Amino acid sequence: MQTKVFDMSASDDAHQDRQRGGEIVYDDAAGRASLGNDPATQAATGDDPTTTKHKHEAGEPTQEMAGDAPQAAGGGVGCHAGADELRRAAEAAGQSELLQRLATDYPTGPHDQPQSMCPAFGSLRVGLRMRRTATVLCGSACCVYGLTFTSHFYGAKRSVGYVPFDSETLVTGKLFEDVREAVHKLADPAKYDAVVITNLCVPTASGVPLRLLPKSIDGVRIIGIDVPGFGVPTHAEAKDVLAGAMLKYARGEAEQGPVQAPREGPSSKPTVTLLGEMFPADPVGIGMLLEPLGLAAGPVVPTREWRELYAALDCAAVAAIHPYYTASIREFQQAGRRVVGSAPVGFEGTAAWLDAIGEACDVSADKVAAAKNGVLPSIRKALAEAPVDGTITVSGYEGSELLVARLLIESGARVPYVGTAAPKTEWSNADLEWLEAQGTTVQFRAALEQDKAAVDAIKPDLAIGTTPVVQHAKQQSIPALYFTNLISARPLMGAAGAGSLAQVVNAALASRTRFDRMNAFFAGVGDGDTAGIWDRMPEPRATKRAAAPRRAASKTARVENSIADDGGDA
Repeated sequence: MQTKVFDMSASDDAHQDRQRGGEIVYDDAAGRASLGNDPATQAATGDDPTTTKHKHEAGEPTQEMAGDAPQAAGGGVGCHAGADELRRAAEAAGQSELLQRLATDYPTGPHDQPQSMCPAFGSLRVGLRMRRTATVLCGSACCVYGLTFTSHFYGAKRSVGYVPFDSETLVTGKLFEDVREAVHKLADPAKYDAVVITNLCVPTASGVPLRLLPKSIDGVRIIGIDVPGFGVPTHAEAKDVLAGAMLKYARGEAEQGPVQAPREGPSSKPTVTLLGEMFPADPVGIGMLLEPLGLAAGPVVPTREWRELYAALDCAAVAAIHPYYTASIREFQQAGRRVVGSAPVGFEGTAAWLDAIGEACDVSADKVAAAKNGVLPSIRKALAEAPVDGTITVSGYEGSELLVARLLIESGARVPYVGTAAPKTEWSNADLEWLEAQGTTVQFRAALEQDKAAVDAIKPDLAIGTTPVVQHAKQQSIPALYFTNLISARPLMGAAGAGSLAQVVNAALASRTRFDRMNAFFAGVGDGDTAGIWDRMPEPRATKRAAAPRRAASKTARVENSIADDGGDA
């Protein structure tokens, strides 16, 4: 599967502006101006859009190459300038409102931005999973390559659109026109319901105004979002950036008149929309919990199809399974929907969640009690039949870390530390209070160093975390499990989730002796810089660095003495 590259030329007026050294000013007219790229227009003006490209390849100087073209407000800042410089450039480019909204929705808290993959991977993955949705990236080529590779590594089966740029197209305004032409070319109603165009760091910092794109083209919705690494802390929250933008658009459509029904038709019961990605079996399990209440499980947001957005908005309540979907929650609240935090995990978690859902949906207390009596005994039995005995630390960046910790504790495990890259929100309070009552320390916006320090201090029987945390634990002969692939890939809700973690967790706990045997087998071969078998023990790297200045000083002294011996000036 290959990335599609749109190699587009600008309009004639834009080309002439650049030839005069002028700067394109973005305004509302930019979204309405004709493209002006048809062959007839080019023939009439004698303007060849490939002229500049050919001059560059031939090494001929152009006005832009000579530095006569003024820079855009963003100054053409590069992607390696760092978060602070990119943020300053974005503010200079008129993006203060965007940055303020991102900071409000996704606050970084007292700690630095967590170390995780590029946040745009989250929104990209959401778009690639949706039917009849085209996804286009606008950013540095290295970023687009990495995002495309990662998305296909994780199973994407569609191409990723890419609008390339260079310093010239970025600072003169041609990039916006290239983006606009790309969405016009893609907007085929026979193929797509929506086209999603995402600004990465550099276009966001330079103020490329996706808000000026047409709202729709031939009935195809155009969704422009900014997902800069210096404004969206994690890829999990970037999913909310796109989901929130789509919900806002769909809400506006629903307010204007009738909209398309779900593929399976409207539900005969009031529904509860499920907010946040989850294991495919969990929505089914939640639906079984809701059935005795006279309710049904609604769509999961992010959705897999545009028409599901209308059904998601048309709900009795929203279950914020992942509590950090701030932009999406805002859209539901503006639609008048009540939001319930936490999730039906374990015995106590399921009981509390059913109470909260019943209250939000005006279900009678008797009906809620009957539902609890029907499901809670089976959950208690499943927990008793699959006990977990061990001290476990939990960390990750998926946003479900608190739910996993709750389930482990109800299974019998001791969980003294939970670290999550997600922020603390109003809808995570229930889980936070429950965990703290069990003696668990919960660290929101946890940094890698904090997660590793917890492993070092606690010396758990098992560490669940991200790849570097897993590696850090295994180097100390502590069994460890990768959260994303081994924990998130299992049901967590209801009776099905009650015993789902026990098998993999208990197998990992039992592997401690295997780690001890491996450690004993490789004893004496060194560690880190000195790893291996040597005829003499190598000098640690830190010692070599410390000795480097002395060697340099000695060499300088020899050179100076040589010059003095020759009668020259040192």
